[in-house]
Amino acid sequence: MCAVFGGIYCLRHSITCLLLDKDSNRCKAVIDSQGQRISCSHFVMEDGYVGADRKKLISRAVLITDSSVLLSDSDQQVTSVLTSVSMVTVPPIAAGCPAVRMVELCSSTMTCMPGTYLVHLTCQSVGSAYEDLSPVVTKMFRTAESPEQENCPSVLWCLYFNVTDGSGLEVEGYDLPSNVYVCSGPDAALGHDHAIKQAESIFQKILPDEDFCPPAPNPEDIIYDGDNPSSSTGRRRREQERRRREQGGG
Repeated sequence: MCAVFGGIYCLRHSITCLLLDKDSNRCKAVIDSQGQRISCSHFVMEDGYVGADRKKLISRAVLITDSSVLLSDSDQQVTSVLTSVSMVTVPPIAAGCPAVRMVELCSSTMTCMPGTYLVHLTCQSVGSAYEDLSPVVTKMFRTAESPEQENCPSVLWCLYFNVTDGSGLEVEGYDLPSNVYVCSGPDAALGHDHAIKQAESIFQKILPDEDFCPPAPNPEDIIYDGDNPSSSTGRRRREQERRRREQGGG
């Protein structure tokens, strides 16, 4: 979203320190890992910079398989886009084990090679990611640890890892300059509601008189730089946009 609306990225440049104005208690600039000074009016950072207490973790696994977990007469690879993503909630397989959410994507989603499937498994951490999720993987897929599962999809590649649960982190209460804001990382939810609400809250503090993510303007109302709205070029472009919308069904 930042790049879409004209944001500039300084790739591989982490922040090493903040320069503060003692009189106003505001951050006036930052120094990056290359020693470059970047002036700023506001500074938004992730919670890792303030040493947040990371108590809650998420266990995740990513698999590439050779077939779908869905039992169907037709192959999911050739069905419509509406069925190209499948979601299953796996109940706890034993006492003390977490419920696991599994999302499977076929190649029509452009996330994996044709003939393969990409599977994401997520749960709240009880132990390590491998301890939490490998029992589900060996029960639902054919792996080196479960070769007897001959009728199940075979795992071609897998990765287990733990990440911090951003929903369990408090972003308030830090003794920070007045124009420095903290945001948390991803959580275990399927959507991005938590991140969007947090982004809107920070946005309103920085730009209280502006709308957060306003709807895109009608293409016919866009005036291009250097165009006179009443000129033949401006009219021609608006007509082209109108035709594209009509051909695309609105």
